[in-house]
Amino acid sequence: MLFYILLLLGIFFLWWHWRARDELKVTNLAGKYMFITGCDTGFGNLAAKTFDQKGFRVFAGCLTEKGAKELAAVTSKKLQTVLLDVKDSDRVKEVAAWIKNEVQSEGLWGLVNNAGIMGLLAPTDWLDIKHFREPIEVNLIGLINVTINMLPLIKKAKGRIVNVSSIGGRIAFSSGGYSPSKFGVEAFNDSLRRDMKAFGVKVSCIEPGLFKTALSNSTRIMEEKEIIWDQLPPSIKKQYGDEYFKNDAAKKEKLSKMCLNRDISSVVRCMEHALTSRHPCTCYVVGRDAKVFWNPLSKMPAAVQDFFLLRNRAELAASQAE
Repeated sequence: MLFYILLLLGIFFLWWHWRARDELKVTNLAGKYMFITGCDTGFGNLAAKTFDQKGFRVFAGCLTEKGAKELAAVTSKKLQTVLLDVKDSDRVKEVAAWIKNEVQSEGLWGLVNNAGIMGLLAPTDWLDIKHFREPIEVNLIGLINVTINMLPLIKKAKGRIVNVSSIGGRIAFSSGGYSPSKFGVEAFNDSLRRDMKAFGVKVSCIEPGLFKTALSNSTRIMEEKEIIWDQLPPSIKKQYGDEYFKNDAAKKEKLSKMCLNRDISSVVRCMEHALTSRHPCTCYVVGRDAKVFWNPLSKMPAAVQDFFLLRNRAELAASQAE
C-alpha cells in the first residue's frame, strides 16, 4: 500500500514540476523585434495584433497592400508592415536586409513562419504538376527561404523560430500539394531545431487542425474543385461516375462542420508560449479535431488510417468492381 502511495506522490510531483516549468517566462521581452509572415488574415493577422499589444516591435509581412493598410489601421505605430510574397526570392532578401537595418545589433528575437496556402484538394489523377508546385513553393520553399535569410539575425539574439505546419503534416487527409508541403515543413523544422541548439536558438512547430480562416473556406475549395471536375477528360469522369462530385462535396461539407474550430486565438496562444516560455514545446497540436481524431489517427497502423480515410470512396471502389 505504501508503495502505491509513494508512486502516486511521485507522479504528482513530476506533474507539478512539469506544469511549473511550463509556466516559466523569459524576462525583458518588451520591445524585442519579431517578424511574422502571412499577416493579411487568419492566424498571422491576429498574431500581429496580439504581439503588438504585448509590447513587441512587430514586422508584419503582408501579401497585399489592402491587408497591410487594414492591419496598420488597427495597431500601434510600433508595428511596421512590409509587402512580401514568400515565393519571390529577391523580395525575401530585400526584406531581410531592411529588417537587419532596423534591428541593428540587437538581432531578431522571433520569426513566425505563418504564410501558407491550401492549394487544390482533389484526387491525384485530376491534377497537374502546377497544382502541387504552388503550395510547395509557398508553404515549404518560401518558409525555408525566409528562415535562411533571417537566421543570422535570430542567432544574434539567441531567439525563437516558430514554423506553422498543420495536422496535415502528420497525416495526409486529402490529395493535392498541401500535405506534401506540410510534411516537408515538419522535416525542415526537425533538422533546423537540431542545427540551432548549439547557438541557443529554440525552434518550435505548430500543427493546427481545421480552423475557420480564409485558408479553409470550404465554399471556395469546392468551387475550385468543381472547375477542375468540369475540365476533366470524359474517360476520367466516367471512371469516377457522375454522382461522385456531388456526393464528395456533401461529405466534405459534413466533415468540415464536424471538425471546424472557430476560435483561432488558441493557435496564437501557442505562438506566444513558443516565443516567451523558457521551455517552449517542440510541437504544439492545436484544435479539438487535431487532438481527438487526426493526431491519434496519425499514430495508428496504415490499415487503420486507410479504413477511416477511404470510407467515402467505398462507393467508387464498388462501382469500379462492377
